[in-house]
Amino acid sequence: MSDEITPFRIEIPQADLDDLADRLDRTRWGPELPGAPWDRGVPVAYLRELADHWRHRYDWRAEEARLNELPQFSTTIDGQRIHFLHVRSPEAAALPLVLTHGWPGSFAEFLDVIGPLSDPAKYGGDPADAFHLVVPTIPGFGFSMPLAGAGWTTPRVAAAWATLMDRLGYDRYGAQGGDMGAIISPDLGRAAPDRVVGVHVNAASFGFIPLGPVEPEVMAGFTEAEHRRLGLIQNFTTEEWGYNQLQSTRPATLAHALTDSPVGQLAWIAEKFRSWTAADAALPEDAVDRDRLLTDVMLYWLTGSSGTAANLYYEGMHTGEWAPPVDSGVPTGVAVFAQDPSIRHYAEQANTITRWTDFDQGGHFAALETPDLLVGDVREFFRPLR
Repeated sequence: MSDEITPFRIEIPQADLDDLADRLDRTRWGPELPGAPWDRGVPVAYLRELADHWRHRYDWRAEEARLNELPQFSTTIDGQRIHFLHVRSPEAAALPLVLTHGWPGSFAEFLDVIGPLSDPAKYGGDPADAFHLVVPTIPGFGFSMPLAGAGWTTPRVAAAWATLMDRLGYDRYGAQGGDMGAIISPDLGRAAPDRVVGVHVNAASFGFIPLGPVEPEVMAGFTEAEHRRLGLIQNFTTEEWGYNQLQSTRPATLAHALTDSPVGQLAWIAEKFRSWTAADAALPEDAVDRDRLLTDVMLYWLTGSSGTAANLYYEGMHTGEWAPPVDSGVPTGVAVFAQDPSIRHYAEQANTITRWTDFDQGGHFAALETPDLLVGDVREFFRPLR
């Protein structure tokens, strides 16, 4: 199979945008449910206002042009089309770094960190901290479509990333990711421990939290912050787990609704931006720029990838790939933002932790919410590993 890497440019047909506008105009709205706003999901009044902004004020063509300013490419690995950004630093000695998004994210969530990471001198930083950035789109998400077949688990994605880095000529590099990216990045360390110099994660769950009851003697050693995180985990399993159950068991059924209704897709993603961002953010746009959120939604809507993205959860639950991970020995740094659940005792069972940073602000989408803090922590973690 060809190892060819070809330039990629986003060029959405106008007919697709016209169809979106028509569907938004014809949205069939349901009644508001009783109870406090957001307790039962996205309030109708809020969603109507957000959809109106999407329809009348959001400018996809401007966002498309901005995305196309970044060097994008595609290649085929293991039979799967892979879309990726490849941003070379002006610093020749820069360390290559793979940035991996999660769900419901996309490569666009890294827009505010790409410049500071690749060209720190331009942003008031030390040029010695520069990175050559590779930002791939997970198979089944966005422009890494269509999904070539079953079996795209997180270890298989990590193996594809290792092949991609080899194809780009990088034999020594780091990995960073949040959410699903915080599973794939450690998996990349396991796939290529002789090449990955370090793994940095945020919004880390699997491999970094308890997956069952916590032993009293372990809990006795928790810090105050870790007791609070345990409460976040317990709340997640009771109040936030529904999306995971659906995507892990019936991603195709859910996809029919999300692929047909733009407002359905919007609600499915916006609810997570409200639930998982900083606790003091009453609305998603209090934590994340509204148009950036809509660009993220657009990357799911325009590619029809809601089901294939959700399929990553199905694969993890049905292939045994989410068994307790094995420590690769690769140095690992963990940035724990205020809404993140990571607990060090559990992280150390499957990872060689060399840096642990607790933040009292921010949430799940660090690259969007607190990009400066994330950039600073990534720089400091990799500084001694270059």
